[in-house]
Amino acid sequence: MGRVIAIANQKGGVGKSTTAINLAASIGLYRKKVLVVDMDPQGNTTSGIGLDKNAEVPSVYEVLMDECAPEDAVRKTEFKNLSAISANEDLAGVEIELFDKDGKEYILKSALDRLRGDYDYIIIDCPPSLSLLTLNSLCAADGVIVPIQCEYYALEGLSQIMKTISLVKERMSEKLEIDGIVFTMFDGRNNLSSDVVANVKENLDTPVYETIVPRNVRLAEAPSYGMPVYYYDKYCAGASAYRYLAKEVIRKDK
Repeated sequence: MGRVIAIANQKGGVGKSTTAINLAASIGLYRKKVLVVDMDPQGNTTSGIGLDKNAEVPSVYEVLMDECAPEDAVRKTEFKNLSAISANEDLAGVEIELFDKDGKEYILKSALDRLRGDYDYIIIDCPPSLSLLTLNSLCAADGVIVPIQCEYYALEGLSQIMKTISLVKERMSEKLEIDGIVFTMFDGRNNLSSDVVANVKENLDTPVYETIVPRNVRLAEAPSYGMPVYYYDKYCAGASAYRYLAKEVIRKDK
């Protein structure tokens, strides 16, 4: 059965979609079948893996609204072992449309439970907010990876998402665990980046991945070409970092 991992942080701009895209693609390089599920109405993960988010095909919106079976929303990508369920702006209205539906927090879980047997990993890109979409993602997940940008204000966002994960685990999904924190946008020339890493490691009793994702021009450019960074420039520092992170994730599950 596949393992479901949510990539979550209530703060935007921390490399969440970048991590979802490149972790999923990098795990696929290790001969693992991966499904990435875009739960962000902005659809950045969808476009970042070369899929048209405005295409007339079933998306995660139709899955949540029970307008199509989850397997019918799966789209193949051109990248090794990587498939996706896409998102678009229709997703923004889900919270209102499902307002009075019983069990609305578990709709995604029910859908992904039907797909677990087909994949080694299912990676969910959560929206940067505490919403019904985020709750669905966390309730569906076995573990959470929290990307944080190496800057002072990122620590505030970290405390918020940790509290949210704790509440979801306590009240809605006992199996949910924090797999680890991954530092992104690290600038070795900046003392603040090193200070943030040291601060988190010293003060939080939370697993931290050894991999630290650097600021990298190629990593920033790749989404505009609809490609994970490995397929855009496999020799760049960003591609290397996400391959190492994928290896850490796989090793942890053995």
